[in-house]
Amino acid sequence: MGNIKIGMCLLIGLISSAVQGQNTNLMLLEENLEQLATETESTDWEDELEELSYRQTEKLNLNTATRQQLKIFPFLSDVQIENLLAYIYVHGDMQTLYELQLVEKMDKATIERLLPFVCVVPSREKEKFPSLRRILKCGKHEMTGRFDMPFYTRKGYETSYLGPSLYHSLRYNFRYSDRLQVGMTGEKDAGEPFFALHNRQGYDYYSFYLLMKDYGCLQTLVVGNYKASFGQGLVLGNNFGFGKTFSLVTTENRTEGFRKHSSSDEYNYFKGVGTTVRLASRWQTSAFYSHRRMDGAAEDNVITSIYKTGLHRTKNEVSKRHAFIMQVAGGNVSYETSRLKVGMTGVYYFFNHPYEPDLREYARYNLRGNHFYNVSVDYRYRLGRFTFVGEEALGKHGRAFLNQLHYQAGSDCKVILIHRHYSRDYWGMFAHSFGESSASQNEKGFFLGSEASLFARWRFFGAIDLFSFPWWKYRISKPSKGVDGLLQVTFTPDKQWSMYANYRFKRKERDVTGSGGETILPTYHHKIRYRLNYMQGIWNLRTTLDYNHFSQPSLQYSQGWQATQSCSVQLPFVPLAASLQGTYFHTDDYDSRVYAYEKGLLYTFYTPSFYGRGFRFSAHLRYDFRNWLMVIAKFGQTIYQDRDEIGSGNDLIRGNKKSDLQVQIRLKF
Repeated sequence: MGNIKIGMCLLIGLISSAVQGQNTNLMLLEENLEQLATETESTDWEDELEELSYRQTEKLNLNTATRQQLKIFPFLSDVQIENLLAYIYVHGDMQTLYELQLVEKMDKATIERLLPFVCVVPSREKEKFPSLRRILKCGKHEMTGRFDMPFYTRKGYETSYLGPSLYHSLRYNFRYSDRLQVGMTGEKDAGEPFFALHNRQGYDYYSFYLLMKDYGCLQTLVVGNYKASFGQGLVLGNNFGFGKTFSLVTTENRTEGFRKHSSSDEYNYFKGVGTTVRLASRWQTSAFYSHRRMDGAAEDNVITSIYKTGLHRTKNEVSKRHAFIMQVAGGNVSYETSRLKVGMTGVYYFFNHPYEPDLREYARYNLRGNHFYNVSVDYRYRLGRFTFVGEEALGKHGRAFLNQLHYQAGSDCKVILIHRHYSRDYWGMFAHSFGESSASQNEKGFFLGSEASLFARWRFFGAIDLFSFPWWKYRISKPSKGVDGLLQVTFTPDKQWSMYANYRFKRKERDVTGSGGETILPTYHHKIRYRLNYMQGIWNLRTTLDYNHFSQPSLQYSQGWQATQSCSVQLPFVPLAASLQGTYFHTDDYDSRVYAYEKGLLYTFYTPSFYGRGFRFSAHLRYDFRNWLMVIAKFGQTIYQDRDEIGSGNDLIRGNKKSDLQVQIRLKF
C-alpha cells in the first residue's frame, strides 16, 4: 500500500483548506506530486515543502531575493529566475507585484502560483548576522505532535511486536528568518516500544540539526542530520523533481547544496557537518563529512544486507539495528554566471565491514565491497531560448551521464529533451536522477516532453519516454526495453471550475509467472483519469474517475476502476475547515490496482493503493486558533467486500475493515 510521507502541507492546504482567495492553477503542481507518489518507491520532500509552507506566512521579498532563494519554488524556471533578477538589477526595486507581468517569460499561470509566497518591500542595506540576543528575542518556535491510533489488531501484536500499536512523533523547530534554524524530531513507529527494552531513551528515532546561512563568506553551515544535492543527482541527488508526471515541473533539478533533515525518514540522510563557502563573486566550494550507524544484517564481520525501513518492532528487526558504520566525505566546487554554471562533485564512502550481499542474477552488478567513490562534472548553459544541462559521472565501477535540452518557445510553451545512459555496473549509492527506475543504474533512454497553453483556458501536456535496460531487472530475465507515454489536457473555464483528463500508456517486458524466467512477454498498462474541481466561496468539490487496464497477451487481462468524491468547506465564522471523501474501487488483481489521494496531516501526503473490491471513507477536520494553535483530526476506514482478512504475515488483520484515527497538534510561540 502506498502510505508515502512527503510533506504536502502547503500544496494540499492551498487547495482544500484555504479556499478563500486561492486559484486553481496550483492544482497542477499538486497533481504532479500525487503522480510521483504513486510511481516512486520512497520519496521524502517533507523539508522542501515545509520551506514553501513557511513562505506562506513569511513571504520572500523579491527586491532582495537571491538566486538560491528563488530556486525553492519548483514552478519557476531558470530562465524566469534570471529574467526576474535582471529586471530588478536594471530597473531597481519593484514597487508592486503587478510588475511581475513586465518580466520577460513570466506567464500568468506562474505569476499566480508565485503570489502566495512573495512580497515587494524597499530594499535596505544588507543586515549583518544578528546577535544572539536578537535571535532569541525575534526567533519563532514551533512544536508539532502527532498520534496515530488504529482500531484493529495486527497479527504481530499477538506474538512478535515488542511495543504498543500507537504511533507518535514530536517535532520542534526554532527559526530566525532564513539565517538560523535549530530543531529536533523524535518518532516511534507502531509496534515499537517506548521508554522500554532497546528504547530506554524514549523514541526509537531522533534527528537533530542546526542550519546557519549567510554569515559573511559562509553561505551555509549544517550540523547534525542533513541532506545534500549537487549537479543532476548522478553522484549526490536528494532533491525535489526527477519524475515523469503531467508537467515538466518535476523533470528539472535546480536546488543544490545542504538542507536540514527534519523529517521522520530514518534512512536517507547524512549525519555530521557540511558547509558551503563563497570564494569569490562567482566561485563557491562545499565540503561535508558524515559518520552514522546503519541498519542491516551482519554475520562474521560481513554485511549481507542494508535495512532501509527504520522499523524495529520485532526481535529480528531489532537485531539489525545499528549493525554497521558508514562514513562519507565529499564536496563540490562550482563556477556560476547568469548564463553558465560548471561544477565538479566528488564523494568517498566506506563501511567498517565489507558489504557482500547474496545477489540474485538480476542484481549481479549491484554495489559490493568496502570502499567506494564517485566523481562528476556538471554544467548548465543558457543561449537565448535554449538551455543545456547535464552531468557525467564515474564510479568505482561504471559510468553514468545525463544531458538535457530545454527550449522555451514562448511564455506559455516549453519543450524538454532528456538523454540518459547509466551503465549496468555504475555504483552510486547516493545517486538519484531522472529515469524509469529509482536507481541511476542499468538504464538508457530518451525522454521528450512538451507543455503549452495554445488557447485561453486550455493547457496541454504530452511526453514520450523510450527506455531500455542493458541487463536483467527484477522479474525480467534478459535485457529489455519499453515505452512510456503521457498525455493530459486541462481546461479552466473560470475561477470556480477546472477539469482535466489524462491518459498514460506503458509497455514493458516481464517474466511469465511460473516459467522460471524462460518465457518473457511484453505487458501493456493503460491508465485513464478524469478529474473535476469546483471552488465557490467556502466550498471545494472534487470528483475523480480512474480506469486501469493491464494485460500480458494470451496470459492475463485485468482491469480496475475507482470513483472518488470529496467535499471541503471552510466555515466563515469559525476557524474550522472540514473535508469528507469517499472512494469505491473495483479491480481484478494487484496489477490493475488504483490509487486515491487523500488529504493528510501537516507535512504528510497519503496516497493509498487498492486492489479488490470495497469502499474507502475519510473525514478531516482542522481548527486554527489565531496564529499559535492548530489541531487536525483525521478518521479513515477501508471496507473490503471480497475478503475476510487484510494483509499477510505479522501485518495480517483478521476481518474486512481497517479503521484509523490520526491527531496532530501544532503550537507556535
